[in-house]
Amino acid sequence: MSLRTKPSDRHRTGRGRLLALLGSALGALAVAAAGAEACSRVTYVGPDGTVVTGRSMDWMVSLHTNLWAFPAGLRRDGAVSGKSLAWTSKYGSVIAGAYDAATTDGMNEKGLVANLLYLATAEYGVRDPDRPGLSLAGWAQYVLDNFATVDEAVEALRSEPFQLVGPPLPGGFSPTMHLAISDSSGDSAILEYIHGSLVIHHGRQYQVMTNEPSYDQQLSLNAYWQEIGGQAMLPGTDRPADRFVRASYYLGHLPVTSDPAEAVAGVFSVMRNVSVPFGIVTPGSPNVAPTLWRSAADQRHHVYYFETTMSPNVFWVDMAGLNLAQGQPTRRLAADGQVHAGENSAAFVPAEPFAFMAAGGR
Repeated sequence: MSLRTKPSDRHRTGRGRLLALLGSALGALAVAAAGAEACSRVTYVGPDGTVVTGRSMDWMVSLHTNLWAFPAGLRRDGAVSGKSLAWTSKYGSVIAGAYDAATTDGMNEKGLVANLLYLATAEYGVRDPDRPGLSLAGWAQYVLDNFATVDEAVEALRSEPFQLVGPPLPGGFSPTMHLAISDSSGDSAILEYIHGSLVIHHGRQYQVMTNEPSYDQQLSLNAYWQEIGGQAMLPGTDRPADRFVRASYYLGHLPVTSDPAEAVAGVFSVMRNVSVPFGIVTPGSPNVAPTLWRSAADQRHHVYYFETTMSPNVFWVDMAGLNLAQGQPTRRLAADGQVHAGENSAAFVPAEPFAFMAAGGR
């Protein structure tokens, strides 16, 4: 099910529509910007409640990513000048940050996962000073703090209780993103702002997402390749549309299993297949950049797995080993430039929670 909170053009169907989408997608892939996130995300749904969501983080420079354990009861500020959104977290979470100033990925104690990915064509509209503002750096965290399921999140967010504002990153580049969320039931939703309107694709079938083009076009492009058949040929470039097709094909061929080790390994194998090697930088294509790290969230057992491309090991955090109750301290695990292995919940150390990267001239 796809929802648009404001009126939109009716969808066209047929071969002419597909050809138009192919042309539009190629144009979107050529959008120019200086440094950007180009990631991929998949959600594996297996038997006996097995759900694992994986993602790759691609960026042209280091994001100095560390892991954070946030307890419930934290007071948050949307970090926007003027009328800024404020809330108190209902749920604790484990997240992967950027610059210790933004939440890019994570899972809360209810098994809800949020993945923030780059989308060059996203538009959040002209800033309305009468609406509460939320820095893009806090979008994923807002979802993790407030919702236990995708249904709950979609119901609340479709009314647009805030306006997103893009903060400037180091170097002056202001990113635009879309958000994927999934829960422990296997439900998924993709949230995008297209021409200033929120568009929501909600359903268990939305298991794969990359960057460009907008999600409706990603789905149409994938349908085209499904007609060809993956055994005959798969697109092999590092373009987001090609990564989407490969991720969809290989996700659909993973073993059907309730073994968490096998499910996580399968998801990581897909994420590695759609990762971008070091040295791959495409001028004029901000949605192609080297993969810096990958994550996999076991949403049934609440275990968050993480690996960086600079480390030989996958390590993980069992959320049962973290006390995320209200009143507990925020804790941090240094991941940037570090080597970890095995279960690391005990390695987190107390730290002051970071403020979201300011947006809107704050």
